[in-house]
Amino acid sequence: MSRRRHGKKPTIALWMLVAVADVALLVATGGLVALVLIAASLAIIAGGFVAGRQLLAQQKSNPLAVAQKERADSARRRA
Repeated sequence: MSRRRHGKKPTIALWMLVAVADVALLVATGGLVALVLIAASLAIIAGGFVAGRQLLAQQKSNPLAVAQKERADSARRRA
């Protein structure tokens, strides 16, 4: 005679309930954490974007304006 193991199916059901409860707790507590992480990530990305634009603006400065400024500076030194 074959006997079914006692407690096998209820154990799986119990662990499934525990897993569902864990996921529900993570979702409930993760809302605030996710919001803070998203806000921090956006701030870092925005800061990097602004810094990159400033660096590119410095590198792409107008060569004529730089030459004129150098001439003006040298003229002031001579006078």
